[in-house]
Amino acid sequence: MNADTGPGFGIYLHWPFCAAKCPYCDFNSHVRHSPVDQARFAAAFEAELATLRNRTGPRQVGSIFLGGGTPSLMTPATVARLLEAVARLWTVDSGAEITLEANPSSVEADRFRGYRAAGVNRVSLGVQALNDADLRFLGRLHNTGEALAAIDLARETFPRLSFDLIYARPGQSEAAWREELQRAIGLAADHLSLYQLTIEEGTPFYGLNQRGAFTMPDGNLSADLYAVTAETTAQYGLPAYEISNHARPGAESRHNLVYWRYGEYVGAGPGAHGRFVENGARVVTIAEPVPESWLGLVEQNGHGITGGETLTVGEEADEFLLMGMRLAEGIDPERYHGLSQKRLNPDRIAQLQHENLLQKTDGGRIRATQSGMIVLDSILAELVR
Repeated sequence: MNADTGPGFGIYLHWPFCAAKCPYCDFNSHVRHSPVDQARFAAAFEAELATLRNRTGPRQVGSIFLGGGTPSLMTPATVARLLEAVARLWTVDSGAEITLEANPSSVEADRFRGYRAAGVNRVSLGVQALNDADLRFLGRLHNTGEALAAIDLARETFPRLSFDLIYARPGQSEAAWREELQRAIGLAADHLSLYQLTIEEGTPFYGLNQRGAFTMPDGNLSADLYAVTAETTAQYGLPAYEISNHARPGAESRHNLVYWRYGEYVGAGPGAHGRFVENGARVVTIAEPVPESWLGLVEQNGHGITGGETLTVGEEADEFLLMGMRLAEGIDPERYHGLSQKRLNPDRIAQLQHENLLQKTDGGRIRATQSGMIVLDSILAELVR
C-alpha cells in the first residue's frame, strides 16, 4: 500500500432496510414487512445529495460506497439512479471504486448483472461464517451453499470482491478458525474483512449473553485468535492493512482508506454520517436514523440532517490519530502537528517503542506493532496524554 496516497474524498450512501435484523447488529438497519417505495426514497437521496453538494462545493470523488442495511435489496434501477445523482453533482474519477454491500440471501444473477451495468465495480458480501451451525447462531438467512454460490457469482460479475467473516464465536478454537480462514482465502477474494464478535448493548445477543445462553471467548483466546488471523492472512498473501481488514497488495478498500486516512466524505441516507471541510473547518453531519422520519424531513427541507458539529482543532487531531493508528501504515506525525499545532511526546513514543507496542518507519511515520494493535486504545491514551 502506498502511504503517500492522499486521503481523498468519498460518498457514502446508506440504504437502511434489511430482510431480518441479525442478533449481534447495532447498525442503523430496519425491517419492513411491506414493500419499500424505492422511487420515493431515491428521490429523497437525490435531494439530500444536492443539498450536501451545495455545502461541499465541487469535489473529485474517488470512491462511492453503498452500505446498510442491505443495499442488495435495492433494484438495479434504484442503484443506477443514486450513482447517476452523484455523477451529476460531483466529478467522479474515471477509475473510482464503487462498492455495494450484499447479503448472499439476496443475491440473484440478473440483479448482480444489473448492478454491474449501473457502475458498481466492487461487491462486499456479508458471508460471516462458512458453516451452517454458526450461520444459524448468527441469525443469518443464508446457508454455506448459498454463500459459496454468491461468492462464485460475484467473482464472475465484478472486477473486485470482498467478504466479511465474524470470528471469536462461542466455542470456536484456534484450529477451527485457521481452517475456516484458509478456506476463505482459497475462495479467491482479494479482500477480507475479519471482525471479532462483540456483544453490543441493546442487541438480542446482549440479553442472551447476560442470561448465560452462550459464553464468549475470554480475553486470552480472543488475543490468540487475532494472532492466528494476522499470521494466516499474511502467510497467504492478504496481510492486514488495518486492524480488521486484509487485502492483496493494491486491493485495499479505497473508500475505507478515506476514513482511516482522515479524508473527507459525504454521508447521505437515514442515519448516515459525513465529515468534510466547509468554510475552512471540518464539519460533521448526522442524519435522522428512522427511515420514514428521514424521508419526511428531506421532502420538507431538502435534507434529513438533524445533528452534527464543527470540530475544534483538538478534536480533529484526536480523530486523525484514532483513525490513522488503526492502519498498518500508521500516521505521519507532521500531519498531526499540522492539525493540532502540538507535537506528540517523543518520550512516550520512545517508551512505547521500548515495549514493542510502537515502531517508527524509515519515512518517519509511527505505527502500532501487532502486539500494539491488541491494546491500541491504551496506546492512543498514552500518545495524547
